[in-house]
Amino acid sequence: MFGAAIAYGLSRAGVDTLMLDGHDNNLRAARGNFGLVWVQSKGKGLQRYADWSRESARLWSGFAAELTDITGVSIAHRNDGGMMLLLGDEEVEKRKIEIAEMSKQSGATGYDCEIITHADIQAYFPDIKLGKAVTGASFCPHDGDVNPLKLLRAMHSGFVNSGGRYKSRCTVNNIDHANGVFTANTQQGQFSAPKIILAAGHGISHLAESVGIDAPIRPQRGQVLITERIQQALPIPLNGVRQTDEGGFQFGSSEEDIGFDDGTSLDVVQNIASRAVQSFPQLSTVRLVRNWGCVRVLTPDKCAIYEESISHPGAYVATSHSGVTLAAINARLVSKWIATGEQPTDFNHFSASRFHVQAT
Repeated sequence: MFGAAIAYGLSRAGVDTLMLDGHDNNLRAARGNFGLVWVQSKGKGLQRYADWSRESARLWSGFAAELTDITGVSIAHRNDGGMMLLLGDEEVEKRKIEIAEMSKQSGATGYDCEIITHADIQAYFPDIKLGKAVTGASFCPHDGDVNPLKLLRAMHSGFVNSGGRYKSRCTVNNIDHANGVFTANTQQGQFSAPKIILAAGHGISHLAESVGIDAPIRPQRGQVLITERIQQALPIPLNGVRQTDEGGFQFGSSEEDIGFDDGTSLDVVQNIASRAVQSFPQLSTVRLVRNWGCVRVLTPDKCAIYEESISHPGAYVATSHSGVTLAAINARLVSKWIATGEQPTDFNHFSASRFHVQAT
């Protein structure tokens, strides 16, 4: 998602852009994610990232409308708020503490998230009964969701329609740099340009090293389930349960530190399904039709890295796990930074150098 959004933004700005994409069997978070445009859980420990996520959510409505206008692809974006359901008093108290910490961190910026009751939640969902296990939720008015596969298709179509060039099955093995020109070496040949943007997901670290940028990332698996299509009942998304524009319910939100395995496991699937049914008991009669695993791209603090190389000017890294949430701001502001050198406010906060600050 990072690469597609930035490439789309560059192409729309009239920059001659070539996007090199890998093979279909590569680990692709863009094709397996949950589809949330999420603000309320982003940026603990790095306020600039919390603000960045909120700004992207604000840009999303215009971004979605533009994509549909130029491609004809409706990406089913919603921005009417989102909830994190809480099962039991312990989860409610833990979430209250997290909200208090984020509120203190945000200072004058403010942290627009609140705990709401079982009755408040039920009022949002008149067409489906809320389970008794749900004792509360955190609600954020800036959250939303989108159909992620339609989003990816729209960004690729918009990129090509705007003059961008796309090559698939073209994994970059290594990068050379000489006389101000970067050369990406692939099995399909060599491709050269005065600037190169590395947004290659799990393939980013060794490529970044070759242009003098540290990009520490790690894998984390998440599993997702989807049901048969039924009548629409959830008008807003939840962290862990959402209903797609096509009618299927998606369940998810697992976190497994098991390396680069993008498979599935019965115990995790059972836990995910059990929590969904506790939240909405009527879902116990709905058939599951598919489940899959996807490997997130995580930095050490789960916040984004944006950086231009000091030793190799013209080489950039852009990476994070929030590719859907940040698609709008990547297309708008990050592409502008790369094209013109105009940095967004306090952009240095996203440098990977933050991981190497010595304790005092």
